[in-house]
Amino acid sequence: MKDKAQDLSQPQTFRHYLRLVLTGFAMGAADIVPGVSGGTMAFILGVYTNLIDAIKSFNADAIRMLLSLRFGALMEQVSFRFLLALGLGLLAAVLSLSSFLSATLDDPGGRILLFAFFFGLVLASILTIGVKVRWSMASAAALIAGSAVAFVIVNVVPAEADHSPPFLFVSGMIAITAMILPGISGSFMLLILGQYDYVLTAVSNRDLPPVIIVGLGATVGIIAFSRVLSYLLSHYYNRTVALLVGFMAGSLWKIYPWKQCLESDLDRHGHERCLLEQNIAPDTASEAFAIALLLLIAGFLLVNLLDHLQSKANPIFRLFLR
Repeated sequence: MKDKAQDLSQPQTFRHYLRLVLTGFAMGAADIVPGVSGGTMAFILGVYTNLIDAIKSFNADAIRMLLSLRFGALMEQVSFRFLLALGLGLLAAVLSLSSFLSATLDDPGGRILLFAFFFGLVLASILTIGVKVRWSMASAAALIAGSAVAFVIVNVVPAEADHSPPFLFVSGMIAITAMILPGISGSFMLLILGQYDYVLTAVSNRDLPPVIIVGLGATVGIIAFSRVLSYLLSHYYNRTVALLVGFMAGSLWKIYPWKQCLESDLDRHGHERCLLEQNIAPDTASEAFAIALLLLIAGFLLVNLLDHLQSKANPIFRLFLR
């Protein structure tokens, strides 16, 4: 899947910058929700390959340019304008939506509606990206492996953990690695590591020390892991994309909207948290189901529309526009 990020790696016009800021905002909004990946949004909105390449550009040459004060060359080397626009949108989403999404996730009805919308987004992403893979036995095996790995990860029981600086740093590294993988949520990895509530509260309260420590860990993790992803995309493109599609497919279990909690306990704040849950059939006669279904369909159609605007070959739109 070759996206149009090539046109945006060095944005020139206001439209380019606006698209990148809005893309970053979508990525940030997704990353706040456990079970949804900002990497999925990057895939949907056509900036994934450029994002990986831009992050990978932080190398020894970039350090030498920085030390020699060659800032102009450095900005071109690291696609600074691309990352700045994307980063501003992501930061704006985290700062503006963290409290709202946290409250929405705490409300059972709001959680169903939110996850219904994201379920539609991810389902459409699997379709729009999957049809562009050259399928073979190897790519099919990668799809199955990715689905299995994601399924296991999203079913791990969250742990209570200490919030010491070293553990926060490592948590940041792990979360950012997951965050740039479509289908595996960085925020859910923080949840598994027992850091999600702590970090989200720190962001909401503008408590900078833990946020900075997690951010440093994330910086180290993303620079290292982007090189691995870039190599895989360059040398094993179809199998790598199939693996990423598998990650998204496996994550659908986690973001299925209708669930029942089977086992719970209290977190360090005294709030109830679910340890074990199961997916259940919705009450199809309720008004809430109708709204959730509409949001699911809206998310599904939105992704297909964005894909069609870029590729002019979206299978859903081509089916109806014949």
